[in-house]
Amino acid sequence: MDASEYANLERIETNHWYYSGKRQLVREWIMRVQPPASNDVLLDCGAGTGRFAKEMERFCRVFVLDDHEESLRLLRTRFDTAQILQLDAGRVPLPDGSTQYVTALDVLEHVPGDATVVKEFHRLLAKGGLVVVTVPAGKALWSDWDVALHHYRRYSRTQLKAVFPNEDWDIVYLNYTNVVLYPVVWIVRKWRRWFPELHDAVRSEDRVPVSWINTLLRTLFVGLAKSRASFPFGVSLLLVARKR
Repeated sequence: MDASEYANLERIETNHWYYSGKRQLVREWIMRVQPPASNDVLLDCGAGTGRFAKEMERFCRVFVLDDHEESLRLLRTRFDTAQILQLDAGRVPLPDGSTQYVTALDVLEHVPGDATVVKEFHRLLAKGGLVVVTVPAGKALWSDWDVALHHYRRYSRTQLKAVFPNEDWDIVYLNYTNVVLYPVVWIVRKWRRWFPELHDAVRSEDRVPVSWINTLLRTLFVGLAKSRASFPFGVSLLLVARKR
């Protein structure tokens, strides 16, 4: 991401319904499927500002991984040096099977070789270990937002499942999220594409809505994504998988 995007994220992620809701959702799925013990290890890949990983320190040991200098600057304010990792020749500097949890929240869309990254997740996890991934969904939603964040793709359910092959993974949960706002997001992003001169310089994604709307959107986002209903579309996808 551009350095300015880290500043945007740091400014709004504590309270914004999507970012706070995503952290809650991933945390609750981990607790539902496989609650961590205090000596278990969680690696948060593409840790960004480190806020999710910091919240998980209450439950287990945590490492954070990122290669962007702006992210590393923020991570150094929240974690000990030994907890902060960078790739070494494309590999995470941890032994095979050394983690019980790997999280990658809106990360895979940033890399050209997503299948290679998922193989590295598999190497890092102990047998039965859990990976939790979120990605942006819906090619029709591609916009200036994706360009600014240096995305390579937005996923369909089929595309995301394809990088977690059955011989390596048991898929515990795979579903679209942020379903209710899909029509609104589609309209807003098409409008910005068709009439770029008419929208203001501050994107709607960079604003925290008024309190009651923010609370309502978070409740809908988290509540629907915790259900077992299967949705045909959404702004994002959530995958929970266990290493075979």
